[in-house]
Amino acid sequence: MRLAQLRDHERELYYFQLRIGFAGAAVLVAFALLFARFFYLQVVQHGAYVSKAEDNRISVVPVAPNRGLILDRNGVVLARNYSAYTLEVFPAKVRNLERTVAEVAQLIEVQPKDRSRLRKLLAETRNAESLPIRTRLSDEEVARFAANRYRFPGVDIKARLFRQYPLGESASHVLGHIGRISTRDREKLEELGVEANYRGTDFIGKAGIEASYQHELHGMAGVEQVEIDAGGRGLRTLARTPAQPGNNITLTLDIRLQQLVERLFGERRGALVALEPRSGAVLAFVSRPGFDPNLFVDGIDPANWEALNNSPDRPLNNRAIAGLYPPGSTFKPYMALAALELGKRTPRSVIHDPGYFVFGERRFRDSKPGGHGTVDLYKSIVVSSDTFYYQLANDLGINAIAGFMQHFGFGARTGIDLEGEATGVLPSPEWKMARFRRPEQQKWYAGETISIGIGQGYNAYTPAQMALAVATLANLGAMYRPHLVSHIDDQRSGARRAIEPVLVRQLPLRTENLEFVRRAMAGVNREGTGARVFAGAQYTSAGKTGTAQVIGLKQNEKYDERRVSERLRDHSLFIAFAPVENPRIALAVLVENGGFGARTAAPIARAVLDYYLLGRLPAALDKPPSSEEPENEEGD
Repeated sequence: MRLAQLRDHERELYYFQLRIGFAGAAVLVAFALLFARFFYLQVVQHGAYVSKAEDNRISVVPVAPNRGLILDRNGVVLARNYSAYTLEVFPAKVRNLERTVAEVAQLIEVQPKDRSRLRKLLAETRNAESLPIRTRLSDEEVARFAANRYRFPGVDIKARLFRQYPLGESASHVLGHIGRISTRDREKLEELGVEANYRGTDFIGKAGIEASYQHELHGMAGVEQVEIDAGGRGLRTLARTPAQPGNNITLTLDIRLQQLVERLFGERRGALVALEPRSGAVLAFVSRPGFDPNLFVDGIDPANWEALNNSPDRPLNNRAIAGLYPPGSTFKPYMALAALELGKRTPRSVIHDPGYFVFGERRFRDSKPGGHGTVDLYKSIVVSSDTFYYQLANDLGINAIAGFMQHFGFGARTGIDLEGEATGVLPSPEWKMARFRRPEQQKWYAGETISIGIGQGYNAYTPAQMALAVATLANLGAMYRPHLVSHIDDQRSGARRAIEPVLVRQLPLRTENLEFVRRAMAGVNREGTGARVFAGAQYTSAGKTGTAQVIGLKQNEKYDERRVSERLRDHSLFIAFAPVENPRIALAVLVENGGFGARTAAPIARAVLDYYLLGRLPAALDKPPSSEEPENEEGD
């Protein structure tokens, strides 16, 4: 009784009620906060969350444009597009890529080369949205995967446009090829401010016209609003802004002439460039061997890449603009013109050619043992007297030679609309100072000038430079920049944009001197070193044979082609233009290790001129050199 009397019921009630009050208040505050948050989300932020929900439901997908076509001057399609299905993986949506590919391979055939390509693309392409596991699926494979698609999150089928080169290797160094956009490509596109236009595009021009006219061929990307499911797969298209196709490009190239030259070369290595002297339009542009650009369309596999990259024939090397070769005796007409212009020789200047030229203690041998006897300037070109040009080079001096030759484009890029053109080497004391490091190497010796006069020594030019020089000579000193594109057709507006000829310079040369050299070159094909090849021609032509040493010979050492390995034999060269009275075509031919110019390069030039001027095909293509050719030929 005493203990019960000690408890304060009123106080306990008070504290109980206080706790209940605090708990109730806390519940009210909590509900108030929840209500406020719900109100904020449902009312205040309603618009924002509706947009997010729409974003989750609707995906904005870039639409890659159709790439423009490439055609030859007669409308023959050289590069086009076709549609095919590709099985692609989205790396960001796949946890284990190797396992996913292995599981897919149980359903759709995935070859080792496909796996190798995928690994290569993963290493080279960062942040790629999707990468191909297999390209160009059959209808049966598409149906099989579609029925099992739910098993492979992060893998889907896409319809893609693929580039196709219907003529295979033909004109491969002109057309180039496309390839997947790399990180470096992306950086360049960002620098140019056009990266947004390449979203959704996986491929870009890597070489040739495909690269140099990339932005013309590409077009404008479009966008597509697609309703998607929870797995991110498209359900239906809600809206579409169509992509605008790239422009079609028509080349100056005659593909029939191009293919003729390629067949004439056969298995031999070399290059030919043929120009229209009065415009610079490229009629044929051959670099042999070539390659099949179709191999690069969806990523070249390692085996083919290794075969192309490690081939001793270097098929990926564009010899026409990147190969550097001594011009040999094709240099002599320009030396003769320099002598006339600089007053070192006249058309009546005569020397006695004993078959050698002595400078100091060294004897420079002529290609003809015993020499050519009495030689004037005309005959020096017709019979290709080395002795005459040894002496002339010594009289002119290296500075005068270099100063004159630069006007014809030797040692400078031609400006042709292709990437990767080499500069070449026009030798001079200044060039040698910049080229070598040691003082004893930098000094120019007078004896080095002698070999320069016959197109040897340090001389090194591209076939394109040689073609430009002879086209300028044919055109009486008017030099037009070589170009491969004739016009560009805008597929959106239908407008045609012509590529106008560009006159680089008009050489200030005396007409009588130009005409003299042209007549002498006509004499080469009529009575000189090219007479046998051009016998019976129904047009007048001018030319010059050339033979360029690959290895140097010791003094008094005689060159014997039969004792030299094939890749160390002399190069065969020929330059020509026709008809003489109104030149329509000028060309330079180089056959690596082909020997005498009149034996290998000149017949190719004759066949080209016959076809272009007369529409006549040669009776036999790829005819091997005749065993009846003399062991030693006069001149080169």
